[in-house]
Amino acid sequence: MDTNEQLISKETSETVVLTPEEKQTVEQYKAKIDLNNKSNIIQYGAATQSRMVAFSETVLTQIRNKDLGSVGETLSGLVSDLKTFDKSISKPGGFWGFLMSLKKKLIYIKSQYSRIETNVVQVERQLERHYQTLLKDIHLFDRLYEQNEQYYRDISLYIYAGEEKIKETQDTVLPQLKAEAEQADDPRLTQQCRDMEQQINQFDKKLHDLKLSRMISLQLAPQIRLVQNNSSMLMDKIQSSIVNTLPLWRNQMVLALGLVHSQQALEAQKAVNDATNKMLQRNSEMLRSSSTKIAIENERSIVDIDTLKKVNTDLFATIEDVLKIQEDGRQKRHAAEKELLNVENEFKTKLMIKP
Repeated sequence: MDTNEQLISKETSETVVLTPEEKQTVEQYKAKIDLNNKSNIIQYGAATQSRMVAFSETVLTQIRNKDLGSVGETLSGLVSDLKTFDKSISKPGGFWGFLMSLKKKLIYIKSQYSRIETNVVQVERQLERHYQTLLKDIHLFDRLYEQNEQYYRDISLYIYAGEEKIKETQDTVLPQLKAEAEQADDPRLTQQCRDMEQQINQFDKKLHDLKLSRMISLQLAPQIRLVQNNSSMLMDKIQSSIVNTLPLWRNQMVLALGLVHSQQALEAQKAVNDATNKMLQRNSEMLRSSSTKIAIENERSIVDIDTLKKVNTDLFATIEDVLKIQEDGRQKRHAAEKELLNVENEFKTKLMIKP
């Protein structure tokens, strides 16, 4: 058997289902209503209404103070750094990069990598802090949502109790006062009827204020959920950045740095190959030249024919010169001998002559 009880809302003419505990609370609120006490009318539901106002301010403060733009600024700054690193890979050193040696380019790119890696670590820490803050906010908004539901229910119970009190007064108390005033023809009773009508009207205005507070609570519910959902989506983005984007950026930077190392190794290997080729070409030319000269020398005789011919010519000329010199010597000796003989004869002749 359903233990819930029903009542008809004066505001919407809809059937409101209340639990036995809520129905009991409505009866307690209604029993405390004294329409003859203006202070009681003014203070009716004021405590819950004040809590609603304070609660609304808390929620709005949380929403106003939620500065989530810094997450985007952090990621934008990192994207700018990564673009700078990409330029340093493609065109290291900017306009003067073509004057840099490969070793200097590598040092420059490594310095860029170290700086951006430091920024990546800082961004990662900032994102983790944002993530933890958003996680706390989501739990906070869950509590705020639950409190808002409770405030909405409390105000509704005050409204239901007030509506029942007004209906009961209009249906029972006020007709009795009017009947007594008419029968007694007493102006004081007539004034009491008028006062009761004024008090009912004033209390109805109070219920209207409570209904406005309930509407504020009703509007806060989707606002809380919207902010909470935004925080949840941002948490997903942050988590994706931490788990996927940042590691991917790190891998790409390491890969780019590895490609630079490969380029350096390629340039070094090219230099080695060029030096090897030049050495082989130079040695080949030297080998060809040496082999040719050796082959030529190897095919030559020990003494060239021309040399032999010249030696013969010189030898024959020498022999002829020697023979000629010898012949001239003999002729000169014969002539000398003749001259010597003449001298000797002359000498002998002169010795034989006496004075």
